[in-house]
Amino acid sequence: MGEGECNEFTYEFAEETRRQSFGAVTPGYDFMARLRSGMERILPSNAHELAHSRLHVSITNTKTRENYLVSSFRSREDLIKVLLASSFVPIYAGLKPVEYRGQTWVDGGLTNSLPILPVGRTVTISPFSGRLDISPQDKGQLDLYVNLANQDVTLSVANLVRLNQALFPPCKRKMESLYQLGFDDAIRFLLKENWFE
Repeated sequence: MGEGECNEFTYEFAEETRRQSFGAVTPGYDFMARLRSGMERILPSNAHELAHSRLHVSITNTKTRENYLVSSFRSREDLIKVLLASSFVPIYAGLKPVEYRGQTWVDGGLTNSLPILPVGRTVTISPFSGRLDISPQDKGQLDLYVNLANQDVTLSVANLVRLNQALFPPCKRKMESLYQLGFDDAIRFLLKENWFE
């Protein structure tokens, strides 16, 4: 499955969420089931093999409140469960955390939104402006930062707007614009690091 199909699902999912009276928290709307159906449609049958030791997903154990990085996936279903757990923000995404290997898990961003791998270079990416490798670069901001779950983000109105857009998706045209801005941020980083061949 290509980038286009992923984008199309994202826009459809955002539109569907936007149509709900109270967004993702609308009673009767199953945000996580819809997300799962998109993953099942998009991820290839060998996705877990492709992701093995290449993708590191941050999740939080609900019992111990400890953060775990998962990079080994026994099956495609294992990968999907970990990705769902990493997307589960309590109340917003539902009330029942994701079960994975006999325990319940929620978004790793609640305990460590910016895990650094023990070996090699970790490229830090965020939709919020801050001290990161790839993120929006707001001009004219004061150097005021707040640390949220291990991520230094700029204290700014622009970041509050971004948070609102993350929770309550904007129209497709605005989402396409945000996608392009993120793409441009990534290209700028790759050029700065000389990582283009």
